[in-house]
Amino acid sequence: MATRQRLVVIGNGMAGARAVEEILARGGASQFEITMFGDEPTGNYNRILLSNVLNGSTGEDDIYLNPLSWYAENGIKLHAGQRVWRIWRQSRHVATEHGLAEAYDKLIIATGSRPFLPPMEGLQTTAGCLTPGVFVFRTLDDCRQIAAYAAGKKRAAVIGGGLLGLEAARGLQNFGLKVSVIHLAGHLMQQQLDAAAGAILRQGMERLGLEILLSKNTTKVLGDGAVEGLQFADGTTLDCDMVVISAGIKPNCEVAAGTGLTVERALVVDDQMRAIDDRNIYVVGECAQHRGQVYGLVAPLWEQAKVLADHITGTNLASAYHGSRVATKLKVMGVDVASMGVVEPQYPEDEVVQFSEAKRGTYKKLIVRDGRLVGGILLGDISKAPYLMQAFDRNTPLPEQRLQLLFDIGAPPKQVTFLEMSPETQVCNCNGVSKRDLVACVNAGKRTLKSVMDATRAGMGCGSCKMLVAEIVEWACDGEVEEDPSVHYYVPGVPLAKRELIEAVRTRNLRSVSAVFDYLAGGVEDASSKPGLASLLKTIWKDEYDDERDARFINDRVHANIQRDGTFSVIPQMPGGITNPAQLRRIADVAERYEVPLMKLTGGQRIDLLGIKKEDLPGVWRDLDMPSGYAYAKSYRTCKSCVGTDFCRFGLGDSISLAVKIEREFQGFDSPHKMKLATAGCPRNCSEAMVKDVGAVAVEGGRWEIYVGGAAGSSIRKGDVLCVVNSHEEVLKYASRFIQYYRENAKYLERTYAFVERLGIDRIRAIVVDDAEGIGARLEREVAASKAAYRDPWREALEPFTANQFASVLPAGAGTPT
Repeated sequence: MATRQRLVVIGNGMAGARAVEEILARGGASQFEITMFGDEPTGNYNRILLSNVLNGSTGEDDIYLNPLSWYAENGIKLHAGQRVWRIWRQSRHVATEHGLAEAYDKLIIATGSRPFLPPMEGLQTTAGCLTPGVFVFRTLDDCRQIAAYAAGKKRAAVIGGGLLGLEAARGLQNFGLKVSVIHLAGHLMQQQLDAAAGAILRQGMERLGLEILLSKNTTKVLGDGAVEGLQFADGTTLDCDMVVISAGIKPNCEVAAGTGLTVERALVVDDQMRAIDDRNIYVVGECAQHRGQVYGLVAPLWEQAKVLADHITGTNLASAYHGSRVATKLKVMGVDVASMGVVEPQYPEDEVVQFSEAKRGTYKKLIVRDGRLVGGILLGDISKAPYLMQAFDRNTPLPEQRLQLLFDIGAPPKQVTFLEMSPETQVCNCNGVSKRDLVACVNAGKRTLKSVMDATRAGMGCGSCKMLVAEIVEWACDGEVEEDPSVHYYVPGVPLAKRELIEAVRTRNLRSVSAVFDYLAGGVEDASSKPGLASLLKTIWKDEYDDERDARFINDRVHANIQRDGTFSVIPQMPGGITNPAQLRRIADVAERYEVPLMKLTGGQRIDLLGIKKEDLPGVWRDLDMPSGYAYAKSYRTCKSCVGTDFCRFGLGDSISLAVKIEREFQGFDSPHKMKLATAGCPRNCSEAMVKDVGAVAVEGGRWEIYVGGAAGSSIRKGDVLCVVNSHEEVLKYASRFIQYYRENAKYLERTYAFVERLGIDRIRAIVVDDAEGIGARLEREVAASKAAYRDPWREALEPFTANQFASVLPAGAGTPT
């Protein structure tokens, strides 16, 4: 075997790692011993999704493209957390700040970029660090620091109204802050939008609660030792507790500048992505300047990586990078945007085709030159983006009737569009997936949407291309897309439907989440599956369940509902909404003693204490001396009631005592999703029992109608009548059977309204009421066993489950505190 060359890669970000992936795909593992250096102590992750981490919609683990295990699996030596500070071209080796050196035969520089810091007074301390309260938004660590600092703050400012700045602003809103966006230009996202589109986007952002300040030049950070506000060139000021800067990027070229390599705006490269001064050094990504252009979007980076890999491996020495026609689809705080080419006409003969419906947030603009598309903006409605982006990318002639380009009357049928779409057309900009990649994946045997997405990563970035990915996969499968079996799994990490999973758990006596992974998932743990498994195991084994707290969400670990600022909500139990002066006095005393910032009556007829610190939870519970109201878990929550017969002149049944009995029966029951119950003393339904997961309504003759599958939240549904019974005891009997049947057969996170619609009320009635399957008595026994196993979780105030259960720790990632 020939001696392999030494390939060193400086940079472990998206561009550097993608270049290595492309090299490996061309057999590079047999040609090179690969060593990579990265500033951050982690694997490679998708920076595009940092805004999702900050706003809490995505966990840190979910954005990794190449975890640390990937490097070992591919024989790559990774120096994580090591910054290269010097390159010796003559001796061909590099060294880090800590003295670690590696020799190379070929070198790839993929150092990326860093946030640009506008010149302003007070931005940095005398030591050269950012003033406390000032942050940039570029890395996972930036997310963590922003999230930690935002806790307890009231107002934030974001300097920069581009895509990243707006996404950072949205993330800060999730911490309960009032957020102002300060932008130097006259409209938002001026690189992708014109003034008219920017104005429409501004309206949408303001509707979401952002304050937008345009044409504002920030000159000074105000505050003594920490941020207190900003001052602008026009003399005005803005009060704020923290500042996030997202005002553009600056290529990281310092490591190469002292080596004699040509640096202008960035490192200058030729068409093979080699530094023009050294044929053994390649450059890729945001630190590369090609034909005068520096690209900050991911699609050009992927194109560069392919050319680099073709050339360095010798796979295709004729491969050349000729620049990129920049087009992108993205989501800005939930608003779809597509942009390509120029945003304004540049010559008198340029045609402009334009449509605007500002009230609906829709804007479309095309710039046509010599019958070809040279620029376009789609805001709100981007349904024509695939066709237009293809026309732009391929520089194809356009129909004479320009208006047809914006509406269905012009674009060809979908099948024709996909047939004519160039194989190289970029479908997923976030992960550099082309139509060719998707079709090849289908042809290789993957005929489900999920399997194609998993294999190519298409649609797993910002998500704006998911519909297009699905359509191309369907087209490539000739309309015969197969159903992915994983849609029937109870949790994604264990390949079993719920019935089979329960049977396997019972048969193998698996009483912990880790045991389930060991025996049923090949020992591979899936973090997203843990909460669902923990809930199911508790339902099966009751008090014999082996409670591994790390398998549960933070709410279940500390028995309180986490809020956007990292504090918690505490709701004590009040069966049927009934309380007394002694309880109210204790609640008031607790609110004063722990300086609770907000007390609120809930829709479930209880009192919510909001803004409680994690370390104060045990003391609050002890001083309340009331059971947990379970207002934080996927479980039975509460049973509200009306006044019933004691005082109401319309009452037909004792709804209060029935609600109390229901609370005692089902308190603490884990379930696939939350369950809210209610009792009503007459059909006037004052307690809304007909739209609860389970409701009991008194009717004439001392009877009770039992409703199931109701909803009155984001989905509205009147429940179906399960049966009509004669007593409280019968209400409890059939409610018990239904709830246990739901616990055993519903999908994880499936509410009762969806469960009832999926199975049908006739089938449920036959099983629960008529006992058609002969399981009624068993269902009742399971409920009785769960009731007997109940233990108030707030007793952990006296006996904590773990030593640091209520210790205050910083969030591991935005929105995902540990």
